[in-house]
Amino acid sequence: MSGFTAFFTKFSTSVSKWTGRPLVFACCCVLVILWAASGPVFGFSDTWQLVINTSTTIITFLMVFLIQNTQNRDNNALHAKLDELIRVSEGENGFIGIENLSDEELEAILAECDKNATELRLVSKKNGRNGALPSLHASKTKAAPTKKPAARTARTKTKA
Repeated sequence: MSGFTAFFTKFSTSVSKWTGRPLVFACCCVLVILWAASGPVFGFSDTWQLVINTSTTIITFLMVFLIQNTQNRDNNALHAKLDELIRVSEGENGFIGIENLSDEELEAILAECDKNATELRLVSKKNGRNGALPSLHASKTKAAPTKKPAARTARTKTKA
């Protein structure tokens, strides 16, 4: 990773964390209120209006790129984690990396998942599972080990 990329990554992460805090939002609200309150002092002039318009436009423009960078990295990390979970589980390994497919290929996969979900809901209702859905890949699933119920101690109530 180049020096600028590393700096930008660290900077965008810090700014995203900092700007997402309630205190920063409150400070921005105070600044807007102060600006509005200063209107009579400056006669609600064009320059007075230009200050807030220019400030908010520049801040918004820059924040879009910082937040997008942070979201892209978070999204990529999430995909990597999900891909690893799919890889080590008994899930369908064909789902690994589907975010890189074309829109048409992705829509076909989503349509198949929707079809499977509908079928699973029907099977669930038919079997009276009350929302507990069977696996999409029933042939790949292992029977869940049964746990013995924990021994319960009997509590006796004494009447006074």
